[in-house]
This record gives sequence, structure tokens and C-alpha cells, in this order.
Amino acid sequence: MRNPALAALVAATLPFGACTGRSEDPAPPKEATAVTIPPSVAEPAFLEQYAATHRFRLGRPTGIRVTPRGDAILFLRSGPRSFVNDLWSHDPATGEERVLLTAAGILEGKAENLTAEELARRERMRLASRGIASYRLSDDGARILVPLSGRLFVVERATGKTLELPRDGGSPIDPRFSPDGQKVAVVRDGDLWVIEVATGSQKRLTTRAGPHVTNGLAEFVAQEEMDRYEGYWWSPDGRFLAFEESDTEGVEDAYIADPARPQVEPASWPYPRPGKKNAAVRLGVVPASGGRPVWIRWDRDRHPYLATVKWRQNAPLTIVVQNRTQSETLVLSADPSTGETRKLLQENDEAWVNLDQDVPRWLPDGSGFLWTTERNGAWQLELRARDGSPIRALTSPELGYRGLVALDADKRTAIVAASRNPTERHLYRVSLDEGAGDPVALSTDPGEHDGVFSRDGNTWVHLLSSLAGEQRHTIRRGDGAPLGEMRSVAEAPPFRANLELVELANQMQMRAAVVRPRNFDPRLRYPVIVYVYAGPHAQVVTSARERWLLQQWIADHGFVVVSVDGRGTPSRGREWERAIRGSFIDVPLTDQVEGLQALGARFPELDLGRAGIYGWSFGGYFSSMAVMKRPDVYAAAVAGAPVTDWLDYDTHYTERYLGLPDAQPHAYESSSALPLAKDLSRPLLLIHGTADDNVYFSHSLRLSDALFRAGKAHEFLPLAGFTHMVPDPLVTTRLYGRIASFFEAHLGKPQPAPRP
Repeated sequence: MRNPALAALVAATLPFGACTGRSEDPAPPKEATAVTIPPSVAEPAFLEQYAATHRFRLGRPTGIRVTPRGDAILFLRSGPRSFVNDLWSHDPATGEERVLLTAAGILEGKAENLTAEELARRERMRLASRGIASYRLSDDGARILVPLSGRLFVVERATGKTLELPRDGGSPIDPRFSPDGQKVAVVRDGDLWVIEVATGSQKRLTTRAGPHVTNGLAEFVAQEEMDRYEGYWWSPDGRFLAFEESDTEGVEDAYIADPARPQVEPASWPYPRPGKKNAAVRLGVVPASGGRPVWIRWDRDRHPYLATVKWRQNAPLTIVVQNRTQSETLVLSADPSTGETRKLLQENDEAWVNLDQDVPRWLPDGSGFLWTTERNGAWQLELRARDGSPIRALTSPELGYRGLVALDADKRTAIVAASRNPTERHLYRVSLDEGAGDPVALSTDPGEHDGVFSRDGNTWVHLLSSLAGEQRHTIRRGDGAPLGEMRSVAEAPPFRANLELVELANQMQMRAAVVRPRNFDPRLRYPVIVYVYAGPHAQVVTSARERWLLQQWIADHGFVVVSVDGRGTPSRGREWERAIRGSFIDVPLTDQVEGLQALGARFPELDLGRAGIYGWSFGGYFSSMAVMKRPDVYAAAVAGAPVTDWLDYDTHYTERYLGLPDAQPHAYESSSALPLAKDLSRPLLLIHGTADDNVYFSHSLRLSDALFRAGKAHEFLPLAGFTHMVPDPLVTTRLYGRIASFFEAHLGKPQPAPRP
């Protein structure tokens, strides 16, 4: 998160002249039905409420953890219009809740202070919260560790007694308890430290070899692309710590300046671009009492990516490594005393191997571990022996496995998220034993379900975002019987999205969503806005109705908003997802056009002659490419934070799909938006945060420059001081108001349908 003063400096549009491809509002057909065009029903106050409540999420329980015995449920919650979280405890037996810790109480009214490193880490984790933004629970559930404003606090859960740990040694990052809860490990100034809770004595375990080296922190691509935010791991007995050493010497630096404050020196970060040098990563093991590290040995030249590290009770230190092109993944067990490794299993895929941070998940007795694979055409959960040899598949490819939620080793069961319907997510209980029968469904209501379980599985919190629009946090017993509800103080949306989910009757049976105005008139033909992502590892078309509130507000201006999930998106199997290998645009654009045309054939109220498109991040990239490559389909586009040249994005993401630039230059050329600037003939609005350290501001700047040089009029809205997220309520309000106005100007209003 950035300085709120900068947020107020959001820049006005930089005009580049009237867009030469502007579509005029078409005149009604001569034989039009005589109907009255209804006025917009978009509520002016909605955007302010939507932004101030952070999409109506503020005030809901988050960061939920159930204590090992299930006697308490800890969670974070803010006010309905506050980003400042407090730490709460809920008693499932009585339903009573109480505040354990508040930022205001600890800081005594002083402002929260975060370092640039912590801000960057929160950006990687997509955290907008302040106050008690995170916490850790000790393994026995007795203690809570809370980082706040560069300080560390330990709370005794039974008494509420709060102890502050020593501050000297630098600002703490990623603090965590030892397994027995008596020590805390933390990273300060790029080195790993251990603090004794009782005495406050501390020990520095590592010493940086130079300014480019950090110990105990995950490197950029691990945090941004591998979903690995940890850079050190306690041994189960608490006597040792494994830690990552990251050396970015030789990695290109990327600089972010603040245009609103030219007197401030630009910030810089190592940023590895495709084909360029990555951070050099290795794994060491050091005694918690201090000493020389033992370095874990594997072929780092062939497998430079350290993807996953696990160290569980009765199990070996286990790591997952990948080659540069991500076509080969190894699971290795490591001997922390010698550094030697042994291969447990190997996954290969001619396109790429997806990572799953839920696995390997070792059984508590160390007899084996759970693993996931796509080698049979779709995700499956399987049980492996201690030596890595396969025992049995626990789910079928047809179940639509999405993730491992919990493991109950005593009952020999696992809780998984899965669904045969790609728009939904359900919970199932699966047995680890052969011949135990089919998975048992724990949820049935259409929507997205998740769960947080106690260690013994006897108490859990059932999370539901439903197709009906409900948001529920139900506390249940192990058998599913409800015990009560966790309280939310979030504001309720002023309306319910007018959402229809459809399966298209084409060869691929793509899933699509249609959002009509709340005053929809079937006698009219509406301009269409495509809300798009179309990229890997993300779905737009889901049955969580709350996600469509903003699209409903846009539709209420007199549009029908539609979305399609085509090939390249998840939850439809390996072949479906890997269809984009070698090009980010060819297959996705074909599918989006086909999906839009199928919707137009099915719903006569869609005026496909007036179709706009918008999206953010990959969706912004796709929108800019779509309007330049297919102006016959898309009449206007808004591109938010688009990647415009994939040679300027990061290694781990880009090379996974396009390959190495030297080996696959055509993949990068054909996926770039810059060569297409000369082809723009429709209105285009570019939007980008100037401080974006995921998709750098230079992407939109370079596309704007290419369009300017090609003589192509367009609009450019820089968001001064903002990163890849835009959490500021005022700016969110102005931003989406601007997007709606842009489409109103270029797509026009609903028109009477011609007589048959």
C-alpha cells in the first residue's frame, strides 16, 4: 500500500485527441418497435459504497483459524468501512466473541509504520488490510504472534497477557513460532534471527554475504508466481531451521519513480525478465542455537527453481524443484546433516508442470504423503509411500479436484475442494483407504464452498459464497451438524446481481455469464460489454453472485455485461489449459469471439454490432489486443494495467507459457501488443498505476507511445502512486465512473429491436 497522500493525486486523463474509430450511436431502424428507452437505473451512490466497503468485504471474518482442540476460533475483522483489522476470538460452545488485540490499543493512537519490504510483501500477497493484518497461532494453540508497525507481540490466549519482543535488529518480516511455541524466528535486514519468548534473548543465525544476498526470504518470482511466501522452515523438533539464500547479483534492477514527487529518489527491485538472469537460490540448514549451515545439494543448474519446501513431523525435509522451462519437476528428500538428496518422484509435461503448494502433505506418522498430478488429463489427489512410490489415486479425473483443504490422519480421510461444474467449488471427504467408496459431498448449494478445520477435524468453519448471493461462515461439528454462525458486520449490497450462467451449445461447451440491467426490457437491443480475464490460473465465470455486483452496476447504465471462460483457464483439464502454449492471444481470442457470437445467437437482445471489452492485468492485455486484432468484433476497449510486451514481464510466469525467448522468438512477437499499435481503429482507454511493481507502468507508456507514433488517437489515465491494486475508495469511485462513461460515449444506448 502506498502513501494515502499520493492516492489523492490521481491524475486526470491525458487526451490524445478524438478517437478516429469512435462509433456513433446508430439511429433506430425504420421499422423499429415503438418503445420507450428506460433511463439508467445505476445508483449513483453504489460506487462510493462499493469502494468504501472494499467490495462489501470489510467487516467479514477473515484469517480464520480453529485451535487444535476446537475450543476457539480466531479471526480478523474490521468495521464495515475500515481497513483496520482487530484480532477476535469466538467460542463455538457459547457463540460469544471477544476482542483479543487492537492496533489502536497497542500503538496508543500512533500511526502504523511499515517498511518498503513489508509493503512489497503485502502487495505480493494482495493484502490491503492494516492494523492486525496477520497473526500466527502456536502449534498447541496457547500463544498468538502478532506483527504490527515493525514490532512483535506475543499474546497468551488464556489470559490475554501481551508481551512485546525486542525491537532491535531491524524491522521484522515473516515472524513465526517454533513448534513448541517457546521461540520466534524472524527475518531482519535480510538475515534470519531467533528470539526466546520468555527471556527476549535473540540470536542472529545468518550473515548476508553482500548487498544482493538475503537469507530467509522468498525471492520475487516465488512470491509472485509460485505462491510461496516463506523463505525459512522450522524442523519438527525446533532444533534447526532450513532457510533460502537468494542472490540477485546480476539480476536486472527495475526502478519506480513517483512522478508526483520528482524530488523523491526512485525505488528499485531486482526484476528478472524472460531470458535474463534469475536470482540464484540455494537451501541451507542451520541450528536454532547458531552455527555453520549445511547446504542442501541438488542439480541447481538443471533445476534452478526452488518451488516448495516442507518439513513435517516424522518426515524428511522435502523440497520440490523445477527446471527453467518448468517442464520437469522433482520431489526430493534431503538429509539436513549431510545435504544429500534423494529423488522421491518426478513429474514431466511437454508444456509445463503446474505447481500445487498444498503438497507434498506428509501423513503424521511419516508412512507416506499426499501428492497431486495432472498426468492422467486432469487434477487428481493420490497417496504415495514414504519412498515416493504410488499407492493409489484418491480421486478420479472426473471429480474436478481443486485443492487439499484438510487432512484427518486419525480417521484416514482428507477434505478436498472439487466440482464437476467448473463454475462451482464444493467440499468432499475422501478416504485414504482402498475400497472405502466414493467421495462424500459435504456441500450441495450452488456456489463456492471452503472450510477451515481443527487439527482433530471435530470442529470446522464452513465458508460459502452462494449463487443466491449469501455470504455465510457456519461453524460445524465434524459430522457437519451446525453449531452456529460467525458474525459479520459487513454492509449488505443495495441490490442483487441479475446474473444468468449458461453453458454454450458449441463444440467446447464453454461457460458464460450474462448480467442484464435490473430494468431489462426484452423489446430492446442492448450494447454489450465483455468483462474479460482470459488468462491462465483465473476464472471469471463463477457462481459466487457477489462477484458480479460491479458488473451489475455497469449493466444498469444500459448494457448487457457478458463473460466467457475459454481455453487457457483452469478447472477444465490439462488439454484445455495447455491449449495456449506458445501464444497468449491466438486461442483465447478465438474462443472469446466464438463465445460472444454464440451468446448473440442465443440472446437476441445482445447488439453485437456495439460490443466493448474491458479487463485488468491479463484482462487489460487481452482487451487491448482484442480491439486491435478484431475491430470487426469489438467497438471499444478499456485496458487496465496491461502487459504490452511479454519480454518485459517476469521469467517464471512468462517462460512457462511462451518458452525461452531465444528458443521461441515468434511466441513473444505474436503475443506483443506493440506491433499492433498501427492497426488501432477503435476507441481505447489505457489505465495504469504509476507505482505498479507487478506490471510496470512502462507497459502502458510504451503502448501509448507506439500508438502516438502511429498516429492513433487514444486515451490514457495514469493512477498516480498506485500499484497493481487500487484500494482507495475515492479513486475506485472515479475509476469505474470513468469506465462506464467511456462505454456510454462509444457504444450508445439501448435501441428498439427491429420488427421481425
